[in-house]
Amino acid sequence: MAKYNAKILVVDDNEEILIALRLCLGNHFQEVHTEKNPDLIPWQIQNTRFDVILLDMNFKAGINTGNEGLYWLREILKHDPAAVIIFMTAYADIELAVRAIKEGATDFIEKPWDEEKLLARLLSAYKLRQSRLEIGRLKDKQKHLTEKIDQNYTLCIGDSPAMQSVLAIINKVAQTDANILILGENGTGKELIAREIHRRSKRSAEVFVSVDLGAITETLFESELFGHVRGAFTDARQDRAGRFEIASGGTLFLDEIGNIPPAMQAKLLTVIQNREVVRLGSNETIPIDIRLICATNRPINQMVQDKQFREDLLYRINTIQLDLPPLRERLEDIPALVDFFLNKYGAKYDKSHLRITPAAIMKIKKHTWQGNIRELEHAIEKAIILCDENIIDGDDFFLQSTLRGSERHPGSLNLAENERDTIRKALRATGGNIAQAGRLLGISRKTLYNKLKKYGLESL
Repeated sequence: MAKYNAKILVVDDNEEILIALRLCLGNHFQEVHTEKNPDLIPWQIQNTRFDVILLDMNFKAGINTGNEGLYWLREILKHDPAAVIIFMTAYADIELAVRAIKEGATDFIEKPWDEEKLLARLLSAYKLRQSRLEIGRLKDKQKHLTEKIDQNYTLCIGDSPAMQSVLAIINKVAQTDANILILGENGTGKELIAREIHRRSKRSAEVFVSVDLGAITETLFESELFGHVRGAFTDARQDRAGRFEIASGGTLFLDEIGNIPPAMQAKLLTVIQNREVVRLGSNETIPIDIRLICATNRPINQMVQDKQFREDLLYRINTIQLDLPPLRERLEDIPALVDFFLNKYGAKYDKSHLRITPAAIMKIKKHTWQGNIRELEHAIEKAIILCDENIIDGDDFFLQSTLRGSERHPGSLNLAENERDTIRKALRATGGNIAQAGRLLGISRKTLYNKLKKYGLESL
C-alpha cells in the first residue's frame, strides 16, 4: 500500500490512544509522531513541519471545557498560520466544535472514531495543507515579481519644474479612487506614472492590470476586457474572466484608449458607469471594484470635437488629467535618468562602476529625443554594450542625425565615419557574430553585409 508523503502529529494524554493511532496511521502516512505532554508541542512544531496535527481538546482528568485544546490551537497558529489542526474529544459537544472551527481548527472528530472516516478526514486535511502551502508559495512569488516590476518601473525621477508639478498631483490623487487620464507623447512614461499612482494608493497590495487597447482587435475587445463563457464563440472552450474582472480590488490601466472605435467606446462607457460586467455569451452581471487609469498619446480633446471620441466617456475617465512633459522639456532630469539606466544595464551586462563623461551628457542634452525616455533608455543600453571601457563617451552614442536644427552644422559631421565606427564596435561587442551585430544595430543581416563591404570591414 502506497503511503502519503505526509507528517502527522498526534497529541493526547492517553498512551493507549497514541499507540492505536500510531499503528493505524502508520500504514497510510510517511511519518506519524505522537506526543503525550502538550507542553512539548512548541518543541515538536519548531523541529518538524507537520502537515496535519491531531489535537486532544482536554488533557486533565474530569475537565471537558476544551480550553486547553483551544489554548494550544492558538499557540500552534501563532507559529504556523497555515497549520491544519483536527480536534479530538470524547464529548459530543457541537457548541465546542463550532467554537474550535471559528478559532482556526480545520475539523473535529469524536472518540471512539471510525477508522475509515478518520482516514478520509486526515486525507482531506492533508490536501488542504498542500493547497495552503501552494497558495503561500504563489503569494511569495507574486510579492517577489511585484517587487521586481516596481524596481523596473521606478522611474518617477526628476527635479525639473515640469516633473515636480506631475509628482505634486500624484501625491494629491494617489490615495483617492478618482479616475485618471494620463496624456503624453510616446515614451514619456505613462505606464510608469500609472504604476506609481497604484503603488502609492490604498490598493497597492492588490493587482495592477495593464491593457494595451491599441493591440486588441475589435473582434476580441469584449472577450479580452469583459470575459466570456464557454461556447460564446468558436474557440471559447472554457469560461474566462476579462481584464476588468481580474483587476477587481486593484487598479486597471487602459493604455492607448484613444485608439478604440466608437462602438467599443459605448460598451466601455456602460461598464465604467455601472461598475459591473457581463461576460460574452452570458446574461449574469458581475460587480467590479477597480481604480481606473487611462492613457493616450493622441489629442483626445480634439478627437471629441471631431466626433472621433465620445465626450461622455472622456468625462468618465478624466476626473483628474495628468499631462506628462516630453524629455526635451525636462533636460534637467537627464543626468538622473542616465544614472538610473547606467545602474540598471551595468548590472545586466556585468559592467560595474560605469561612468559617463560630461561630453556625453552634453551630447545627450542636445539630442531631440523624439522617442523620449524610451529612446534614451535604448541609447544608454546600446552605449553600455558597445563601450570598450567602463567609461561612456560621446562617441559611444550615434545621435548626430537627429540633433535639433539649431545644433546642426552641415559639413561638420562625418556620418559615414560614425557609422563605420558603430558597426566596428557592434562586431567587437558580439565577437564578430554578424547576426547578433545586426540585431544590436537594428538592421538585417543582408544590410549589414552590404555596409561591411562598403566600409571595407569584411575582414573584421
